[in-house]
Amino acid sequence: MPHASRTTRLLALATLTTFTLAACGGGSDDSSSGGGDVDASGETLSVWIMEGTNPDATPFFEDVSAAFEEETGATLDIQFIPWASAHDQFVNSIAGGTGPDVAEVGTTWTPEFGDAGALMDLSGQMEEAGLSDAYVDSVMESGTYDGAVYGAPWYAGVRSLIYRADLFEENGIEPPTTWDELADAGDALKEADPDLIPFPIPNSTHTTSPFIWGAGGEIAVQEGDTWTSGLDSPESVEGLAYLESLVEEHELSTPAASTWNEADTRDAFARGEAGMIISGSWTPMSIVEANADLEGKLGVVPIPGQDGGMAPSFAGGSHLSVFETAENQDLAWTFVEMMTTGDFAAQWGEQTGYFPATEDLLTQLEEADDPLVGPFATQMRDGSATLPVTPMWGQVEGAQTIPAMMESILGGGADAEGAAQTAAEEMNGIFDS
Repeated sequence: MPHASRTTRLLALATLTTFTLAACGGGSDDSSSGGGDVDASGETLSVWIMEGTNPDATPFFEDVSAAFEEETGATLDIQFIPWASAHDQFVNSIAGGTGPDVAEVGTTWTPEFGDAGALMDLSGQMEEAGLSDAYVDSVMESGTYDGAVYGAPWYAGVRSLIYRADLFEENGIEPPTTWDELADAGDALKEADPDLIPFPIPNSTHTTSPFIWGAGGEIAVQEGDTWTSGLDSPESVEGLAYLESLVEEHELSTPAASTWNEADTRDAFARGEAGMIISGSWTPMSIVEANADLEGKLGVVPIPGQDGGMAPSFAGGSHLSVFETAENQDLAWTFVEMMTTGDFAAQWGEQTGYFPATEDLLTQLEEADDPLVGPFATQMRDGSATLPVTPMWGQVEGAQTIPAMMESILGGGADAEGAAQTAAEEMNGIFDS
């Protein structure tokens, strides 16, 4: 695909139908920091924003619209797009040349749309604005493909280990810092309360990947223009075998969890049925909202590394991208810079439970001494990673390659090595297509 013509890429993109999201500011403290002197009086900038990330986004965008009009003279046309239908809507609009000027794009979609020739390379604008090094590396990496920056990092979430701090304290259990300690903590929770699920493991890419990366493996590796699955490497299999051992040997999960997704584990935790889960930085707030009795009883630590430190965790979220069809790309960049840096980026993060994706704002959160925020911020800064940055990754997600592999390991009786080999073959078939 990288060597196809733009027309061919657009036609190929238009044939794709269903993919899933892997997912969900910097140089200025001024919420109206834009791209210099832009006078666009009377113009309208069309913007697509994904629906649901912020439960009540209308007041936020009313403030943004007022600030944007004051700075540029232009008005904003904000349209909210459901995540479930967004990919198809993007594909159709790109093929028909009817896309917006600016859009929120999930981090795993950005390389696909950029490779199709639909998105503007923002590297020049970032350099001119002094923002080239302002954004968190992992989120910047996921928006960069073939040397071009197709998405400015807007917000991101990262997963860490959330645990029942009250149960740990009652039973003299220390938060785990290694894989052995994670297993030991689960064993102690099970002994203290046999009805508790110590550590439910779902068939989720984002629960699986930290243990692949933590063992030194890779999801996929790139050589030149070619991608190859890394799931069947000895290191990756070691990480998968560890998860298998937590189920088979330690019995820390439950057979039912092999069919769960992350939301199911979060719900079980909120009901008081689980002792530890891997979940996102946006989760503690929703858990307490679902079960007020858990307020003050939660703890968070980075996902333990195999022998200490942190296992890398996927940093998922969204970019803001400028479409090549935008009539006033300077105006579009002004909006992108305003949204991804400074006050508006900080406000969005606070309202959604995600992190702003600039180093300076992340540092402020890390240093705020909030025990349910700081560990996630540390994970984001020092222990986050991205999934393979290739236009083909959406097809891997659509095929549910990794979740299917995990379901076969956790509940289907398959051994880690065999399941990894099967998944690697499927992934390579997608890459080779």
